[in-house]
Amino acid sequence: MRFKLNSIHKKLIILQRNELMSNIHRRIRKLFGRFLYTNFFVNFSNLSFIKIKYYELCHKEYLSIRKFINFGTKNILSVGGGVGGVECLILNNNNCNIDMIERNFISKKIIYGFNKEAYNKLKLTRSFFKKNCIKYENLKVYDFDKDDKPIKKFNLVISLFSLDYHYDFHIYYDYLKKVSNENTVFIFDTIRSSYFSEIFENVEILEKNTNTIHKSHRLACSIFK
Repeated sequence: MRFKLNSIHKKLIILQRNELMSNIHRRIRKLFGRFLYTNFFVNFSNLSFIKIKYYELCHKEYLSIRKFINFGTKNILSVGGGVGGVECLILNNNNCNIDMIERNFISKKIIYGFNKEAYNKLKLTRSFFKKNCIKYENLKVYDFDKDDKPIKKFNLVISLFSLDYHYDFHIYYDYLKKVSNENTVFIFDTIRSSYFSEIFENVEILEKNTNTIHKSHRLACSIFK
């Protein structure tokens, strides 16, 4: 299976998920630098392979968290879901609602670590959902930089390669406490997994990612201390 993607979706996806780059793309980026790759070369690249690779990546990530989505999981919060492939698969396979918080600009250069950079356009996220999600009416997308965030209790919060991976967890700390309870499960990637035993009562390492620059862990946490 493949997602329905237009050329702009493909460009955005490869900037968000650079692990999908082909060897040719990696060589071009290394030779000419991240700025020129992001703002010039990616516009003239053959990105036809993204349809298959992005779906395969999202499906793998969906399967890794599927056990946390059950009949009682009605309200899900997604923080930094990008184009929204994982969220789309959740909606199409489960009876639930998703509120998605994202940023709404594309930085000129990819920078790793905690920063204020972003690689997303909300109009592209919304158009992706319209093309691919059967249960699109069960989704709402919010602009993080407008302080436009849903206020209600969530059963599950997911943030794959965003919360405490590119952005410091404490940016969202007060908000996440407000919209969670003792039954809420938080699934996110981090470069400092041991730190979260100070934040949560329960911390479980779901998987270890040793193939990226950050050597991250994916955690499932619950109950703020």
